[in-house]
Amino acid sequence: MIIQAIVFLPLIGALVAGLLGRTIGHRPSEFITTGLLLIAAVLSWIVFIPVAFGDGLVGAVGDGHAAVVKVEVMRWIQVGDMDLRWILRVDTLTAIMLVVVNTVSALVHLYSIGYMEEDPHRSRFFAYLSLFTFAMLMLVTADNFLQMFFGWEGVGLASYLLIGFWYTKPSATAAAMKAFIVNRVGDFGFALGIFGAFLVLGHIDFDGAFHAADEFAATGLPVIQFLSWQLDAMTVICLLLFMGAMGKSAQFLLHTWLPDAMEGPTPVSALIHAATMVTAGVFMVARLSPLFETSPIALTVVIVIGAITAFFAATVGLVQNDIKRVIAYSTCSQLGYMFVALGVGAYSAGIFHLFTHAFFKALLFLGAGSVIHAMHHEQDMRNMGGLRKKIPITYAMMMIGTLALTGVGIPGTNFGFAGFFSKDAIIESAYAFGGNVGSLAFWLLVVAALFTSFYSWRLVHLTFHGTPREAAHGHDDHAHDDHADHGHHGSAHDNAHESPNVMLVPLYVLAVGAVLAGVVFYGMFFHDVEHIEHFFAGSIYVDHQIIEDAHHVPTWVKWSATIAMIIGFVAAWYMYIRRPDVPGRLAATNPGLYQFLLNKWYFDELYNTIFVKPALWIGNAVWKGFDDWLVDGKIAEGLGRRVQNVTSWVVKLQSGYLYHYAFAMLIGIAALLTWAIAAGGLI
Repeated sequence: MIIQAIVFLPLIGALVAGLLGRTIGHRPSEFITTGLLLIAAVLSWIVFIPVAFGDGLVGAVGDGHAAVVKVEVMRWIQVGDMDLRWILRVDTLTAIMLVVVNTVSALVHLYSIGYMEEDPHRSRFFAYLSLFTFAMLMLVTADNFLQMFFGWEGVGLASYLLIGFWYTKPSATAAAMKAFIVNRVGDFGFALGIFGAFLVLGHIDFDGAFHAADEFAATGLPVIQFLSWQLDAMTVICLLLFMGAMGKSAQFLLHTWLPDAMEGPTPVSALIHAATMVTAGVFMVARLSPLFETSPIALTVVIVIGAITAFFAATVGLVQNDIKRVIAYSTCSQLGYMFVALGVGAYSAGIFHLFTHAFFKALLFLGAGSVIHAMHHEQDMRNMGGLRKKIPITYAMMMIGTLALTGVGIPGTNFGFAGFFSKDAIIESAYAFGGNVGSLAFWLLVVAALFTSFYSWRLVHLTFHGTPREAAHGHDDHAHDDHADHGHHGSAHDNAHESPNVMLVPLYVLAVGAVLAGVVFYGMFFHDVEHIEHFFAGSIYVDHQIIEDAHHVPTWVKWSATIAMIIGFVAAWYMYIRRPDVPGRLAATNPGLYQFLLNKWYFDELYNTIFVKPALWIGNAVWKGFDDWLVDGKIAEGLGRRVQNVTSWVVKLQSGYLYHYAFAMLIGIAALLTWAIAAGGLI
């Protein structure tokens, strides 16, 4: 019953708040949804702790691939040979995700009680949050492709509702639409990948698909006809599945929706970026690791896309001025790290970074929300400064999150914040992978680590250090939340105040995770192969060679990320504390590069030119040319005029005299009799 409770308690909360919110009121809706999520979070840890520190998953049964617990909810779809049951699958990988999703979601719910206090639609907001959590839980407990797709689309729907929560604001509705549409592109590939997997492997459940993939080692890989080419079937399937991951996890080319998702309330950003939507793609590739291992080409694509994403997003984060957007691009970059780990075969390192990242990224987003709350919904960092003394607790929490994100630690020791252990594991694995692709990934990740350190400390310096700055700069289009108090600019610093305890308690809990998650769980995720094999118990593929090689890389490789982090820190200190005039002069001397980064490599403009404008032109042509002019104008009006002409002529025959009608009837009868006689051959 524990597993059913973990999954369905958020759904119950969503239904209560969504359907009965107006009846029971906002406060009961908040307490019910938050209470149910807290229970689900505690139960998730009860499931996870025996896996991490005990003998493994309680009640698990080995099925040849993994130690797993399966709970059948109901019979779902039966068509021909396909008999699909709705089964909740819990193994080590799922247990990790249950902890991440429910812990972060419960804390976000609790935080939202304070953050959304003035919003008149709070019960709807909490219903959406719980629905989002339930959809993600359906995704991570899926036992087959179709069930995963159900959860996959569920988080897409919930993100649309939450990003566009303030639907009276045009920028919020535009951002929600953008997230939904860009994800449809990825989901199209994901759906094709599922169809291909069923076609080639003959199974839609994971265990059957994995066994079928294992058999290819003996029988050879099948070939499939795709777009008139004969291609390796597993490569095609894995690339299509990865296309879905690129959309959900905002990888390079399908990343454009993620920064705009900041239009939603700040707790939504924390939930999307730390625990739900963007981790779905990483989880999916890890879950399907036995399939991806059959295609070296697909894994190479995963490495390259991940490395480019990590670098690209870090460069854009260097110059952003909206506090939430800096952290958003940081998420994009960190997801790139995770995919590099998956691509080189160090799946446990990728999941380790997902696990640690959830704590410090949620901490940073909720900390940013606390700053925005203190500054009366000001989000532009250029209008902050000197907040360290005004909101010391938030400052301390943001410092812990920044230390974890930038990966502060001492290589070769057990001292380090959460991000230090997981990020370094990925960088070492990339170097150990070797070859041109491994070297490219390694250097891009090290440079991204330098940039990450720079923009993270830039955020801290601009927000908390130095002297208070008033609203001297023009705002970005997205600089304010919907219920922003625009009249507070002049006195925002004077009136800055610490957030209430209901918002600070979640920060304390997340801070503990940001400090300890790395050192406590390092042994299970990356220390040695035996530990990893025992911990994951077959739930992901474990490549012994890459783990061993990663531990024996040269010393300079182990120190590379730390050195990059120190350089980034010193550069940020010099440019924003020691010589605050330098950034302005750099931007003035390199306006092209500055604008290139500020405008996010012009991807939005490029997509607008290539896709959006042609689509709008075609839509307008069909609407005004085909529908209005041809259908409504020529066809409908032309037919209408013909009918009018005919009826006006027929009307003239209607004289109103009875003897005219009797005469017409006689003629008709005579004509009918004549035809009958002629047809009978009597004439």
